[in-house]
Amino acid sequence: MTLALHSRFAGELPELAVGWKAEEAPEPTLLVLNETLAAELGLDPDWLRSPDGIGLLVGATLPAQATPVAQAYAGHQFGGFAPRLGDGRALLLGEVVDADGRMRDLHLKGSGRTPFARGGDGLAAVGPMLREYLISEAMHALGIPTARALAVVATGRPVYRETIQPGAVLARVADSHLRVGSFQYAALVAQSTGDPAVLRRLADHAIARHHPAAADAQNPYLALLDAVIAVQARLVAQWMLVGFVHGVMNTDNMTISGQTIDYGPCAFMEAFDPATVFSSIDSWGRYAYGNQPSVALWNLARFAETLLPLLGEDTDEAIRLAEAHLGAFQMHYETQWSAGMRAKLGVPDAAVPTVEPLITDLLEQMQQSHIDHTSFYRRLATAARGDAEPVRGEFVDLARFDEWTQRWRALGPDAEAMDRVNPVYIPRNHLVEEALTAAAEGDLAPFDRLLSVVQAPYVERPGLERYTEPGDKEFTTGFRTFCGT
Repeated sequence: MTLALHSRFAGELPELAVGWKAEEAPEPTLLVLNETLAAELGLDPDWLRSPDGIGLLVGATLPAQATPVAQAYAGHQFGGFAPRLGDGRALLLGEVVDADGRMRDLHLKGSGRTPFARGGDGLAAVGPMLREYLISEAMHALGIPTARALAVVATGRPVYRETIQPGAVLARVADSHLRVGSFQYAALVAQSTGDPAVLRRLADHAIARHHPAAADAQNPYLALLDAVIAVQARLVAQWMLVGFVHGVMNTDNMTISGQTIDYGPCAFMEAFDPATVFSSIDSWGRYAYGNQPSVALWNLARFAETLLPLLGEDTDEAIRLAEAHLGAFQMHYETQWSAGMRAKLGVPDAAVPTVEPLITDLLEQMQQSHIDHTSFYRRLATAARGDAEPVRGEFVDLARFDEWTQRWRALGPDAEAMDRVNPVYIPRNHLVEEALTAAAEGDLAPFDRLLSVVQAPYVERPGLERYTEPGDKEFTTGFRTFCGT
């Protein structure tokens, strides 16, 4: 088939792109293909399974006009600034126009060393690439904006980590891979040259691609800041509502589009606890579940700093504007999160002052009793139908929960509405590890089963009871995830 692969980013922002090629995959073998996403992109799944299609998925067989690049960006990593990061093991193959006319990035991960590799081998192992495929598809099914995986291809090359692991390349699709770190890098270039031209072109590129309404504003770059604040507040609220812990909220992992990217040390919280951390390298809990909104605001402040030269000629006035507009983040976040919590409780139209004390009380009780964040709300729907015993028995302080239930029922919760927003199935951590371990040994059946379950998270199905239960305490207590590099 003929694939039109555009090079808009590479053409418009050459200062942020280094032309590069993927390393050869000795024995490429397709492990999993997202047929639904392929169809959205106008790609024939049968062709993608062919040698030419697999060649595309590992970056070996590209259209003649394609200009694959490694993208340059900077970033604050756990609070420390790194001026030159970039795609150390990834390539932007180009942009594809999907069936709806939307331009989307086709991007590889694990395709080999680039000039940004910083001593790494540029490779990826089967397990982490399948993790990104699985979690991103689960997020998509939950209705959360996300990059999506198109395919995982085993390369036939071993990858040396703590142990020798089979190598793989992930082909993924996103609205773009523009990040706060992209703007940080462009701002450094602008400072070094004394010319903000590249920063302005990057901002114009982001506006045209993601937030076109900003172009008509009196101050388009201030409107861009507002738009990114709004989409990130919504995104993080959605993470919090489903118990998702990103694990590595560095500025180079926060998108301008408002999509979730970089599924490294991510996981879903089980027992409700704001201090939940899964990442093996987050020793201080900087990116703990409960810290995610404040970290998002911190990252957005770094984004606002990059835009100061574009906000106005008077630096003091630009700072004042940026600070004033950053103040809207908390309002956006609380509005989205509060609406989501009211929906989870089946009372979307209840007055906020009435529900807020209920929510605060409930979360305190859930933390006290180590209540599973996902299964609780589905069982609470049973209480809305008249039988509170299945959920009541999980709480330590029964009298307090009974009093809470009485106040909540007085609001007339809608059980059917609750079932539409509260998932039955998430990628339970012990099941993810089980599936990835089997896949690394050549057995994809557990992965395929888990994927099929999480792709329909709101529909309860018989025979899938083990997919609804949290892991054993022994597993959960010591569970840690890794960035996969």
